[in-house]
Amino acid sequence: MSTEAASVYPALQDRPVQGTICLFDVDGTLTPARRSVAPEMLELLSQLRHKCAIGFVGGSDLVKQQEQLGTPSINVTSLFDFCFAENGLTAIRLGKTLSSNSFIQWLGEDKYQNLVNFCLKYIADVKLPKKRGTFVEFRNGMVNISPVGRSASVDERNEFEAYDKEHNIRKTLVEALKKEFPDYGLTYSIGGQISFDVFPTGWDKTYCLQHVEAEKEISGVKYKTIHFFGDKSFAGGNDYEIYSDPRTIGHAVTGPEDTMKQLREIFQL
Repeated sequence: MSTEAASVYPALQDRPVQGTICLFDVDGTLTPARRSVAPEMLELLSQLRHKCAIGFVGGSDLVKQQEQLGTPSINVTSLFDFCFAENGLTAIRLGKTLSSNSFIQWLGEDKYQNLVNFCLKYIADVKLPKKRGTFVEFRNGMVNISPVGRSASVDERNEFEAYDKEHNIRKTLVEALKKEFPDYGLTYSIGGQISFDVFPTGWDKTYCLQHVEAEKEISGVKYKTIHFFGDKSFAGGNDYEIYSDPRTIGHAVTGPEDTMKQLREIFQL
């Protein structure tokens, strides 16, 4: 397919597979973890986009998704109908930004500082093999707490991960936070090697579905069939909530190759 043809898609209401949208996790689903998307994947997504609406939903911010999915000359927002960065807190529809939200706006400065102060005092009293810098990283949709510090080297991360498996450092801190702030409406998600995320309950990947549902007010398209593809679809994985949501048809994938295989089968591409 030529690039000219690929850049012209039917309007959302005119896609042949009507009322259908495919949503994709990014890391481990469209791209190898932390790496760039393959040209074959972009080609397949382009073919799919001629049939139905497509969107990505990732936990990272738009800058990281541009790095993985776009190129210096191609904006990621032109490759998908819907771009849901930070689980949809930053949402872009056909290149235009939709209303956004933020953790600090939702929680308020006072409660936010109580949370941060508690974490820093707690971490100050914990003895670890190493401590580095950036124990609390503030993001638009969450805070990321790391007892060892996010500036730890690869070796130091591995060391902390092994220590944490034995001593449950992160798990114990999460329990302490739940006890201290039972009425804050927060969810704690332990992921990766060195940290855990704290975000408002419900601000997982299902957050983006409100934007999908709002499409009927904008163009009249009601998305009755929402396919979601993700590699962390097990309980505790960050795709689990949207994968198991009654509004979606969840597809567990093992990596980009598997995503392409399943798309070819489902949509005869």
